Amino acid sequence: MNTNKSDKFNATTQVEDGTCTVYLKGELDLSVAPDFRQVMEPLVGDGEVDLVINLKDLKYIDSTGIGILLSILKARHGMSAQFLVREVPAQIQKLFDMTGIAKFFASQENPQ
Repeated sequence: MNTNKSDKFNATTQVEDGTCTVYLKGELDLSVAPDFRQVMEPLVGDGEVDLVINLKDLKYIDSTGIGILLSILKARHGMSAQFLVREVPAQIQKLFDMTGIAKFFASQENPQ
C-alpha cells in the first residue's frame, strides 16, 4: 500500500510473518500528516501483528510527525502490542535524542 502527497512523502507497507513494516520516505511534516495517519490508523489497532516503522529513507520529520509516532507508541503500549522504530537516520536520531524521545523508541527496539 502506498500513499503519496506528492513526491515529498511516501509510506509503503509490507506484511510478512506476522509483522507489518511501514517504510517512510521523504519528509514527514504537517502537510502530509493526514495521509500518514490514514495509512497508520488501521495498522495501529491491529494488535495481532507486530508493527515496525522503518525510517531509513526519511529525510525530515517535524513535531507533527514526532507526535504521530508518540501517539502510535502510546496506543500500541496500551494494547500490549509490539511497536518498533528501526533504521533511524543520524539527523533524525539526533532530533529524537534532543527531544528526549529516543529512550522510548530505544527501549522498544532493544527489549532486554
